[in-house]
Amino acid sequence: MKNYEKLLNWRNFKIRLIFEGIIVGLFVGIVISLFRFLVGKSEMYLNEIYMMLSLNHRLIPIWIALIAFLGYFIGLLIKRQPIIIGSGIPQVEGVILRKLHMNWYKVAAGKFIGSLVSIGSGLSMGIEGPSVQIGAALGQGIGTLMKRTKIEIKYLVTSGVSAGISTAFNAPVAGTMFALEEVHKNFSPLVLVSALSSALSSDFISREFFGMKPVFNFKNIVVLPLGYYPCIIILGIIIGAAGVGFSKVLLRTQAIYSKVGIKLELRPIIPFVISAAVAFFLPQALGEGNTLIMLLTKTDWTFKILVVILLVKFIFTMISTGSGAPGGIFLPLFAVGAIIGCIYGNVLVYFLNFKSIYIGSFVILAMAGYFSSVVKSPITGTILVVEMTGSFNNLLPCAIMSITAYLISDILNSKPIYQELLDRLLNNNFKYQKRI
Repeated sequence: MKNYEKLLNWRNFKIRLIFEGIIVGLFVGIVISLFRFLVGKSEMYLNEIYMMLSLNHRLIPIWIALIAFLGYFIGLLIKRQPIIIGSGIPQVEGVILRKLHMNWYKVAAGKFIGSLVSIGSGLSMGIEGPSVQIGAALGQGIGTLMKRTKIEIKYLVTSGVSAGISTAFNAPVAGTMFALEEVHKNFSPLVLVSALSSALSSDFISREFFGMKPVFNFKNIVVLPLGYYPCIIILGIIIGAAGVGFSKVLLRTQAIYSKVGIKLELRPIIPFVISAAVAFFLPQALGEGNTLIMLLTKTDWTFKILVVILLVKFIFTMISTGSGAPGGIFLPLFAVGAIIGCIYGNVLVYFLNFKSIYIGSFVILAMAGYFSSVVKSPITGTILVVEMTGSFNNLLPCAIMSITAYLISDILNSKPIYQELLDRLLNNNFKYQKRI
C-alpha cells in the first residue's frame, strides 16, 4: 500500500510539473518573443541612424556622446545588479547549484532592459544568454508565487531555461537538451518532462509571433556527399582548436578589463563607442551576427575580405562580452564559426577545385563545431544548428563535426566556457552574492 501511494504521489508530481512547465513556457514565450521583437526593431532603427549619419557627418559627435551615455547607463545597471553581467547563463547555473541567489523580478527587468540597450546599440552580443536568464528568473518567479518547494522551483528554473532557448531560436528540442546537458546537468525524467513541456509551449508562442520559418532560412544548401566527410573531420580539428582560442581570449579580455583598473560602470562605454567606428568601417561585424551568417551563403566575398571580417568580428566580440555588458555569446560565436567555415570552403574551392555549392554546408557545420568546442555541449550544438537552419539532412555531418571539435577541445584541456565564467564570477564577486 505504501509503495502504491509513493508511486501515485510521484505520478501526480510528474503531471503537475508538466502543467507547471507549460505555464512557465507560455509566460517565457510571451516575454522573450517581445524581447526578440524589440531587439529586431532596434537593429533596424540603428541601421537607419547610421545611414542618416553617413549623409550628415555633423551629427556624428552627438551620436557618439549619446552612445557613450548609453554605455554609462549600462555600466550603472550592472554595478547595481552584478548578477545580470554578461551572458547570464553562468549565473543561472550558479542559482541551480545554490551558489548564487537571484531576485527574480529584478533580474528579469534588469536583464531585459540592459540586453535590449546593449544589443540594440550594435554590440557584438546575442539574445540567447539574456533569454535564458530571463526565462530562468520567470520560472523561479512562477514557482515562488505558487509557493512551491525549493526542489520544484529548481525544476521550474530549468524549464525557464529551455523555454528561453526555444523562443530565441525556434528550437524546442535544442532548448530542452541545453537545459539538461549544460545547465541542469541531469537527464532525469522529471527534468526532461518539465523542460520539454515548457520548450514546446514557448515555441508555440514564438511561432505565433515570428512564423514557422527557421531562424536561418538558408536556401539551396547542398548536403555534402559522403566522399567529402574527411574534409569535415579536418574542419572539425581546425574549428576545435579555434574554439579553444575563443574561450581563452574571452577570459583574458575580462582579466585585462580588471587589471587595467577601469571601474565596472565605465567598462561598457568602451564597446559602445567602438561600435560606432565598426558601423562606419565594417558594418557587417556589427550586432548579433545573424545577418552576417546569412550573407556568407549569398555574397561572394574575397578571401581577404573574409579574413578582415573574421578578425574584426572576433575582436569586437571579445571587447563587447569582456566589458560585462548584458548579452549572450551564442550568435557572435556562431558568426565567427560560420566565417571560418566559409573561409575553409573557399580554400577548398580555390586550391582543390571543390564545387562552390558546398560552401554553405561548411558554414552550417562550422557553426555546430565552434559551439561544441567552446560550450562543450556537442549534443546541444548539433541539434541547435539543425533546428536553427531547418536543414535536417545535415544532422549526420553536424554530429561528426561537433564530436570532432569537442574531442579536440578536450585534448587541449579546454573547460566549458560557462563553467569557467561561473568559477570566475564566484571567485571575483563573492562579496555580491548575498546582495544579489
